[in-house]
Amino acid sequence: MARNDPRILVHEKNREFHISNGLVSYIIKADDQDHLMQLYYGKAVADREDFGYLVEVQRRTTASCPIEGNASYSLEHLRQEYPEYGTSDYRMPAISIAQPNGSRITNFRYRGYSVLSGKPTLEGLPSTYVDEDNQAATLRIELSDDLLGVTATLSYTVFAGIPVIARSVNIANQGSDAVDIERVMSMNLDLPDDNYEFTQLSGSWARERSIIRSPLHPGIQQIGSLRGSASGHEHNPAIMLSRPSTTEASGEVLGAALVYSGNFDAQVEVDSFAVSRMQMGIADFDFDWHLAPGENFQAPEAVLVYSDEGFNGMSQAFHTLIHRHIVRGPWRDKERPILINNWEATYFNFNEDKLVAIASKAKEAGVELFVLDDGWFGARNGDTAGLGDWTPNTKRLPDGLKGLADRINDMGMMFGLWFEPEMVNKDSDLYRNHPEWVLATPGRSMSHGRNQYVLNFANKDVVDNIFQQMYKVLSGANIAYIKWDMNRYITEAFDNSRGSEHQGEVYHRFILGMYDLNERLLKAFPNLIIEGCASGGGRFDLGMLYYSPQVWASDDTDAVERMSIQYGTSMVYPLSSIGAHVSIVPNHQTNRITTLNTRTNVALFGTFGYELDLAKLSPEEFEEVKQNVAFCKRYREVIHTGSFYRLVSPFESNRHNGGKVAWMVVSQDKRTAIVGDYTMLSHPMSPFSRLYLEGLDPELEYDVDVIGGASSIRGHAFHGDELMNIGMIDSDASTGSSSGEVEDANDLGASHDFDSRLFVLTAR
Repeated sequence: MARNDPRILVHEKNREFHISNGLVSYIIKADDQDHLMQLYYGKAVADREDFGYLVEVQRRTTASCPIEGNASYSLEHLRQEYPEYGTSDYRMPAISIAQPNGSRITNFRYRGYSVLSGKPTLEGLPSTYVDEDNQAATLRIELSDDLLGVTATLSYTVFAGIPVIARSVNIANQGSDAVDIERVMSMNLDLPDDNYEFTQLSGSWARERSIIRSPLHPGIQQIGSLRGSASGHEHNPAIMLSRPSTTEASGEVLGAALVYSGNFDAQVEVDSFAVSRMQMGIADFDFDWHLAPGENFQAPEAVLVYSDEGFNGMSQAFHTLIHRHIVRGPWRDKERPILINNWEATYFNFNEDKLVAIASKAKEAGVELFVLDDGWFGARNGDTAGLGDWTPNTKRLPDGLKGLADRINDMGMMFGLWFEPEMVNKDSDLYRNHPEWVLATPGRSMSHGRNQYVLNFANKDVVDNIFQQMYKVLSGANIAYIKWDMNRYITEAFDNSRGSEHQGEVYHRFILGMYDLNERLLKAFPNLIIEGCASGGGRFDLGMLYYSPQVWASDDTDAVERMSIQYGTSMVYPLSSIGAHVSIVPNHQTNRITTLNTRTNVALFGTFGYELDLAKLSPEEFEEVKQNVAFCKRYREVIHTGSFYRLVSPFESNRHNGGKVAWMVVSQDKRTAIVGDYTMLSHPMSPFSRLYLEGLDPELEYDVDVIGGASSIRGHAFHGDELMNIGMIDSDASTGSSSGEVEDANDLGASHDFDSRLFVLTAR
């Protein structure tokens, strides 16, 4: 076995487990009391027979101690793998179970382990996977509360070639009485110090995934979601702990993300002795899973990423994990089609001929996929009717979807369609026939959102009905793509198909039903592209990427806003997953006017497309679109599979970087790189500036071309080490002639607000 292969090293005598792949090490130990202890997580270290010296025990004056006569052993002051509350640990537990006698005291002890090649799937849930068993190794550790007859099986998977460990837990009731799981974290990590900063990706609708970084402090720092039907725009289910000196290019970062799309908690608790406890899992508020004898509960998976090469190193590990072990199916490794969506061009005001005209013009520009958005179904003339009735509106589409799809296909384009499967309007046949299928609490009024209500996807009959409707649509026409939208969160959560003991399960069962519908559709139509969407980026998480290779990043399509949104999104998610389109100006969210050049240069760093009617552009603009589409086709493989580096942050723009934003992507062979260089606001007499590039081969010489702007370095060649260590001249003034005279105002490159340019580097 090579040193960098994934491996589980077991030391039976000392009951220690060393999980490693030459990049990362994770070491745990069952102590003399059969409690599972966390010894080390970080950069890979050489194995040894006994790491027990890392278990630090010290007598504390106020400690409670579970061992009679032993005043030193207190769980409050030990770093544990899966801690419980109430037997001397006063910090937040990883698990809490309500028992028939009302007690919530549990005592899970080590009972054994198993080692597997590969990566098992999780029943009913998205999770990491491998193509071949040699790509991963999995350790399972069984803990048992013998009094209850309940077991907790902790799973750890390490992958080949990336510093990532996947974690999950399965709870099984092997006793004679039902119990209620009230808290079950997918992962717990006790760290030996608190010298970290906490980074979260937070925001709102149209302002998703802003990077917010703050020092750890005593107490609990927490983000989460209680919105039910999605992880939400407000907080993404991913957090990072970094050393205060960590930058994009250097320093230590621990990243954690949940493979889940519903209510979640992600938190770090710092105790009075500087131990940091990181936890992530399903939110425990309003969660109560009734577990009958013989049943088990599978918690979602969490993934841990380690980097000692800064945030960029962490991000690239996440990106590789997602590309290799989260995204599935034929579109994982295929370049995604360039699309045009009719929504901002027409809204509800369209007919078949109008759509075909938009598609025809797009085809002329080289676009490959036409997507029909909202309004094609039922009595849908606005947002008050039609949801739930997934049958074509023949007033708009007289020959149905097949007639439109055939006309689009005959042009040589693929055809796609918008759905919002989990929602219903009261003005719909589905609601009139089945009002009981809506999530509603008996005797209480229903809240509305966008004139729509949430179907009870915890009820299999509801999911079956929607699947049958969607199957009929998708099998009746040549539909290659669906945009799966979800535009409101859950209120009045009550599952009228189950009894009172199961009402704490509604939110999780809803998500399981949504996952089940995705899985069934992909099994029926394995070549289908599903693009996730939830009022934009409200469901941008690893759970959705298991079904959707790409997710609409935000309903805010303004290029300037998208710089921040896409920059923040890239902290965890690869460019190939980020839906990014060129839209109309003035922009419909900000009323801002930006050039076609800048809108394109931002959207290119994602899955590329358009949200406008190309026929309304000037001839010069349309020619520019044709060139941009050709550029995307030429370089999209580099953009989607290359290594992405963030260079200048929109969250830290200041006088030293001239209000700029910059990023770049480097091909896997390092022979091609594309740099995005953006000016937020232009300033007269700006300081000289340079971009310090990343990821190039220091020994290769690169020719530099400039797209969408000017620069004095166009046509020159530089070695990779020059561009990374000396930097690439980026000042506006650098675009002047050699005599110091400016030949034309347009030769000043990034010379006005919201301007941009791309640098294309090609190795000689």
